[in-house]
Amino acid sequence: MTHLRQIMLEELRRRNFADSTIRSYLHAVEHFSGYFHRRPDQLGTEHIRQYQAMLFTKLKFSSNTVTVRLAALRFFYIQVLKRGWGVAETPYPKKVLHLPHILSQEEVARLIDAAESPFHRILLMTLYATGARRAEVAHLKISDIDSQRMVVHIRGGKGRKDRDVMLSPKLLDALRVYWRGLRRKPTDWLFPGNRWHTASYPVTTKVLWTACERAAQRAGLEHKHIHPHTLRHCFATHLLEAGADLRTIQILLGHRELEETTLYLHLSRRHLSATGSPLDALTIRGEGEQTQNA
Repeated sequence: MTHLRQIMLEELRRRNFADSTIRSYLHAVEHFSGYFHRRPDQLGTEHIRQYQAMLFTKLKFSSNTVTVRLAALRFFYIQVLKRGWGVAETPYPKKVLHLPHILSQEEVARLIDAAESPFHRILLMTLYATGARRAEVAHLKISDIDSQRMVVHIRGGKGRKDRDVMLSPKLLDALRVYWRGLRRKPTDWLFPGNRWHTASYPVTTKVLWTACERAAQRAGLEHKHIHPHTLRHCFATHLLEAGADLRTIQILLGHRELEETTLYLHLSRRHLSATGSPLDALTIRGEGEQTQNA
């Protein structure tokens, strides 16, 4: 480990950055340095500008991914090298908002029914029933399932924030069946790692990705590009369609700002169909009348 990398790692940890963010930031600086085959402290603004352009033109990265790379470099130059950072010279790209693919409730049921194994099935059910992120589901502990209050405790979510979400009675029943089927009962993690689910560490997030991908293929839904976050979007959209208010959904998802949650107004069929098109208010001559007058 180089001296600069060690300093950056310490600065990130001192600020209590998430492990995933730490890995992403370190990788970004290493990639930047490797692209020019020089130490990062020997590179300056012009190199950053060239690198940013290359990410778009050569690697075809999205604007959101490029923003993360620039944020990592900004952290490195300001917090590690103690240099200035000219925002005007290295501006962040404009954010692009892509509406996610949403499954109908019938499609979600097909997906869960098509799970490759009972373990994949319970993972998919937990993702959809709680709206939790894949890392949050992977790191659930047995003590997080509160059947007395019928809530699931999400610990250390994005931004190091805890929150509670509803515990579905159907999910609780499925978790009890899953528990009875385990060859060795875990003492800590709800979903232990390794192929026999007997490890002293939690399942990896890659397993949740695999569960979604394989179930989508078996259900004939692979064209929908389903991944764990798809079920989080479905959770929020289906709640909104069922009449839940945005503030409640914001709390359940753990969004910092309500603006993040308003995305689901664009996806809810109930809200889209509540307002008619202005075309419907026009009186337009029928096609036959137009032909007669022609």
